[in-house]
Order: sequence, then C-alpha cells, then structure tokens
Amino acid sequence: MPPTPISYWIGFHLALLLLLAAELLYARRQSRLARSPHRTALAAAVLWIAAALAFAVFIHHSLGPAASLQYLAGYAIEESLSIDNLFVFLLLFRLFQIAPANQPRVLFWGVAGAILLRGLFIAGGLTLLAHFQAVTYLFAAILLIAAVRLLIPEDKSQPATAPRWLTWLTRLHPISARQDHFVVIENGRPTATLLLLALIAIELCDVVFALDSIPAVLSITRHAFLAYTSNIMAVMGLRSLYFLLIGALTRLRFLHYGLAAILAFAALKMLAARWIEIGPIASLTVILTLLAATLAASLCAPRASTQ
Repeated sequence: MPPTPISYWIGFHLALLLLLAAELLYARRQSRLARSPHRTALAAAVLWIAAALAFAVFIHHSLGPAASLQYLAGYAIEESLSIDNLFVFLLLFRLFQIAPANQPRVLFWGVAGAILLRGLFIAGGLTLLAHFQAVTYLFAAILLIAAVRLLIPEDKSQPATAPRWLTWLTRLHPISARQDHFVVIENGRPTATLLLLALIAIELCDVVFALDSIPAVLSITRHAFLAYTSNIMAVMGLRSLYFLLIGALTRLRFLHYGLAAILAFAALKMLAARWIEIGPIASLTVILTLLAATLAASLCAPRASTQ
C-alpha cells in the first residue's frame, strides 16, 4: 500500500475540527431552545457515524478498496469495544457525583486527551511491530487476557468505592466540591475540583482501554493512517453514544460476551497470521456478527430480576 501523503493527515485533522465545531454549535443552539438532550445526542451520533462512513468512501477512492475495508474493520472493532467503556464512564460520574449538566464538558476534554494518547500508542505499537516480531505474541496475549477478564463476573453487590489514588490525593491536597471549573481559587490558592478528578480518572481509564483496543486494531491493519483514523473516528463518537445509550446500558447484559469473542478473534488472527491470512472482509463480517448477536440477545432477553 503506498505511503499516505501528508495532505491526508492535515486534511483529516482539519475535518475533525470542522465536525467538532458543527457539533458544538448545534448543541449550544439546542440548549438555548431548551430541546431534549437525547435529541442532541442522536444528531451528534448520526453526524459522527455519517462522517466515519464518508471517510471510508474517501479512502476507497484514494487508497483503494482493500484500504477502505481495513479502515471499516478497524472502526467497527474500536466502536464495539468503546461501548464497554461507556459503562466505566457511567460508574465514574456516579462515583464523583458529577451533575448531568457538567458531564459533556468532562467527556469533551477526555476525548481530546484520548486523541493524543491513541496517536502515541499507535505510533509506538507500529514501531515495536516493525522492529520486534515477537511483540505480535505479546499483543495477542494482552488481547486474550482482556477477553478472559471480560468473562469474569463482577460482584455487583459491592458499592462503588473511591480509588486509592483519590484517597491519597485528597489527603495530600484539599479537593473542592465545586463543578463549575476544573480548577478554582479557594483560600487564596488554586484548588482542584471534582470535575478535574473525574477528567483525570477518564484519561487514566482510556490508557487502560487503549492497551486492549490498540492491539486489536493493529491485528486488522498495520497501516498507520488507517489504524489512527479508524480509532479516532470511533473515539469521537463516544460522547454522543454515552448520552444516547445511557438509559439502555444496564440492559446490555450479554455485551461482554461479544466483546470477549471479538478480542479473542483479534488475538487468534495475530497468532495465526504466519499460516492463515484472514482478510478485512472476513474480519469485518466476524466483528459485526458477534456484536449484532450479543446486542440482539441483550435487548431481546427478559429483564433481570432486581430481587
């Protein structure tokens, strides 16, 4: 596959800025008109999904059909894994007691930080794979461990507790309960707020998520531009998906089985690459089938008893 022109990289980031500006302007207009937040989230989700598909068309015409399929497979696997991240966002907002009106600001800057982190992780992963073939087995092992971790049931009877680093930080420096800014002036000195702590927690969680998702995307494609753009387009839609699906998250009871199967498939694809070549069409088909099956099973199954 030919190297990606620098103009493609610049154009992609300019398009991101334009789309983000359009989303923010639309959200502010809807807020002034007192429209439903669910309606705003739906419009934003449609915007980012349509943009991701339009970018696939651009890749098809500029880099070829094979490249577009790799991009779509990478986008699908990252988007499916991102759904599981939404549960963590929900738990973090409950833990820090962040008001719904302040959650979009935290997620906005959280996604901005995720773009930088994902770029660094992809660049590092591709460099390691180019120089050390054994890293393929390390990435496959990480994916298999992540798949097993998803299958281990969580003890939901235990209430959410503050992480140790939060307790330690609170003892070291006072934390303001205000949520109007990330840092405020209290008692004559800058003081971090719960809003800033929630942002830091989301960024730290994204680092953990990247350890699973980046190797999964690199199992689909080793092309830096395709790996990066598919990852970023999926991450950009996270905020709207969170507010769109927040009411349905608790119903996705079997989603973790599908995500575990997707991670295991990516790991086996990396391990078997020397003997069996699984093309992007087959990869995309497997990912979408697993995700659709577990989502359908979750939505069609009777609600779990609360007793």
